[in-house]
Amino acid sequence: MTKTFIIDKNQKPTSEQLQEIADAQKQPIIFDEDSPELSPAMYKAFKCSVVQRNRKKNA
Repeated sequence: MTKTFIIDKNQKPTSEQLQEIADAQKQPIIFDEDSPELSPAMYKAFKCSVVQRNRKKNA
């Protein structure tokens, strides 16, 4: 299950939100047909696209 929180720039997360993040980090990643594990080539392509996107954001 995915939860979305909108936190303003100067707002600090609550202790409940920090606890949820800590609990989520302990859960294993489960891959399935809708979200398969990336192959090394796909991971590299994804990483390159993120770098390019961030360059455009910062420009």
